[in-house]
Amino acid sequence: MFSAEDHAHMAHALRLAERGLGTATPNPRVGCVLVREGRVVGEGWHERAGGPHAEVHALRAAGAAARGATAYVTLEPCSHHGRTPPCAHALIDAGVARVVAAMADPNPVVAGRGLELLTLAGVRVEAGLLEAAARELNIGFVSRMSRGRPWVRVKTAASLDGKTALLNGESKWITGEAARADVHRWRARACALLTGVGTVLSDDPQMNVRGVETPRQPLKVVVDSRLRTPPGAKVLQGGGALLVCQDADAAADRLEALLRAGATVLELPGPGGRPDLALLMEELARRGVNEVHAEAGMGLNGALLQAGLVDEWLAYLAPVVMGHAARGLFDLPELADMAGRRALRLMDARQVGDDLRLTLRPA
Repeated sequence: MFSAEDHAHMAHALRLAERGLGTATPNPRVGCVLVREGRVVGEGWHERAGGPHAEVHALRAAGAAARGATAYVTLEPCSHHGRTPPCAHALIDAGVARVVAAMADPNPVVAGRGLELLTLAGVRVEAGLLEAAARELNIGFVSRMSRGRPWVRVKTAASLDGKTALLNGESKWITGEAARADVHRWRARACALLTGVGTVLSDDPQMNVRGVETPRQPLKVVVDSRLRTPPGAKVLQGGGALLVCQDADAAADRLEALLRAGATVLELPGPGGRPDLALLMEELARRGVNEVHAEAGMGLNGALLQAGLVDEWLAYLAPVVMGHAARGLFDLPELADMAGRRALRLMDARQVGDDLRLTLRPA
């Protein structure tokens, strides 16, 4: 169905789409390549929400050469008026003869309507070329549109014996500089960074992106049942941090100071005196969060896993041993038998500096 030339041009479009990895949110990352008589006449990618879509950038670059061309787009062209006009209409008006889309848009507002508009206008439409790669690139957007919650990626840094900190809480540094820089690249693509109040109290993390060029910082989210975050905590610097608690009235003496420090407080009562993590994910989705990057202690890590909210696990392993008394990765109930094991699929394994990074997903 698709030629080698089709594959090459769609791969090019996907590389363009990757340029919006840390900027397109909450919109999907999209690339477009216009080809006429075997020559690229225009290309573009979606740089940021509210700005022109990939197809518009490509059409502007092509000008009159777009007439009779093939458009390779990593996501179905939109069919509705949002902050920008529909891209399907722009392609039709420009006289594009063929559109090859990597995947259909999971957004219910589009969901095939863009391809249908093109077909009705006499444009030859084909879809499904390099679809798996296109879905991976927008895995958070797909999750938010299809499941109503973001894609949750948990990051851990541990010794070979699975320890994340000494018994006294000391954890700096288990992994090396290269692994820590790699983590910031993952942070930069996320829409929100999630941690727990225990990590805030023990490490006082900034929870931001550093050492990586980025036009924006992700939303900082702290799961803090009783609002124990100190008003002077680094995570509150710069404002905009979201503290998720069980009952704000029960911590009225601390609430006012946190609000003055720039925090936003969200009540999401859940079982066991802890905030409801599933409701938190639904709320983040409503706020346009596609990908959540969690860096927390064993308590929150375990709670996310038990709630079935971990979609991906970035496990950095350092070639060191820390001993049985050190802190582990996940706080989970003891298993009665091996049938209770949680199976994972190894998606990727690579060396980062002196450390090993494993990418895993639930089996």
